[in-house]
Amino acid sequence: MAASNSRSCLQYLLHLAHDNLDFRLPIRTFLFCRLSPPTVTPFPACSLQSPFWCLDGLCEDDVRSIMARSVCAKSAFELWGHGQTHSELKTSILKYPLENMSPFMHKDSTYRINVYTFNKTLQFADRIKRIDAMEYLPFEGTVSLKNPEHIFCLLEDYGADPNNIPEHPNYVYFGRWIADGQRELIRSHSVKNRHFIGNTSMDAGLSFLMANHAKVKENDLIFDPFVGTGSLLVACSHFGAYVCGTDIDYNTIHGKGRSSRKNQKWRGPDENIRANLRQYGAERMYLDVMVSDAAKPVWRKAALFDAIITDPPYGIRESTRKTGSHKDITKPSDGIYVESHVPVSQAYHLSDIFTDLLNFSARHLVIGGRLVYWLPIYRPEYCEEMVPLHPCLRLISNCEQTLSSHTSRRLITMEKIKEPEELDGLAHLSDPRFSPYQGHNAFREKYFSGLNKRCGKEDNKSEVNGE
Repeated sequence: MAASNSRSCLQYLLHLAHDNLDFRLPIRTFLFCRLSPPTVTPFPACSLQSPFWCLDGLCEDDVRSIMARSVCAKSAFELWGHGQTHSELKTSILKYPLENMSPFMHKDSTYRINVYTFNKTLQFADRIKRIDAMEYLPFEGTVSLKNPEHIFCLLEDYGADPNNIPEHPNYVYFGRWIADGQRELIRSHSVKNRHFIGNTSMDAGLSFLMANHAKVKENDLIFDPFVGTGSLLVACSHFGAYVCGTDIDYNTIHGKGRSSRKNQKWRGPDENIRANLRQYGAERMYLDVMVSDAAKPVWRKAALFDAIITDPPYGIRESTRKTGSHKDITKPSDGIYVESHVPVSQAYHLSDIFTDLLNFSARHLVIGGRLVYWLPIYRPEYCEEMVPLHPCLRLISNCEQTLSSHTSRRLITMEKIKEPEELDGLAHLSDPRFSPYQGHNAFREKYFSGLNKRCGKEDNKSEVNGE
């Protein structure tokens, strides 16, 4: 935590984006793992589902560190006052120490007051009225709308129900703006504008979330065993990590074959993962990618990676395959495959994918390194026992992203706590918690079963309506 000074340990307010609520966890992970334990509390009439979080026990440098990484947070403020009504807000602000206000309100300063409302839109005239009503603030400086030295914000929370918006806010806040989050990364790294994409390229916002869950930092070595078009490598390289990966799909690794872009039949000559990192000025962080089967060991036995971040195939848009066959296939007599040989492939069940992924991570992560991956779930059957476990990995977080009424995927974050031992390989025999959950193998069938049921209901509605 930053050194104490006269302005340390104030109250701060985080304004969070109101999407993928489960994925606000990286902010709290950062707070509780890197900084001295602060408190994260909601105000009366609010909850941790609210887009406004109050932080105690931090200083401004800590808050800036959070905002420099977070794609969940929009802005952070030094909180000067709050209340359930504007009258309570005024009372709260007037109790705020004047010595904390004065550095930002002297006559040589310039300032601006913004008004933000959550779940309600105010007319411009109403915003002006709210600003005029705060004339009790002892500002001595000059208003500057274009380039102020200090920005202040009045924030009103009207709840989260768009169908039941109250006339008056549930809670109001006022504070000095400190920093914005990294929401701009979602736009600047959008896959819509990316040089090389595929059918399953990870959304930019989720890619950065995964990098934050993994605590990716400068000079880390990051690996993706199902690298695809490298969206996760792009996010990790942005934070200064060296990146590499593997994939069983030769065409994807080499940027060959049909394009995933509309009105483009074939991929261009420079459509590859390296070109993606070059697009964002991070080519120097690119180590390499190679064609490899995640089910086959190809790495030397050593702790190599600071984090393993991946999105395994679910069998929906990308097949789950591995090399090999259930049949007895003999090699040529000289034991060497001819140049034109194409390896036989077979189904790679999801339960086997996750078992291999956890075993690989236990062997090749450094102590304290993290594994972050997506686990597809059939929601009617989900329970926590379905999340794969390993004796060398501790479960850190389990966040849900809903895909449909019957399916979702959960972002699983695990941390390596010890090196694997011989007995760990037999743990699943004695402890049922480490046994692979076979129900994952039917995810594809359940996914399309639910899709067909939904389509059938829509057809029936059309018939009833005479369409």
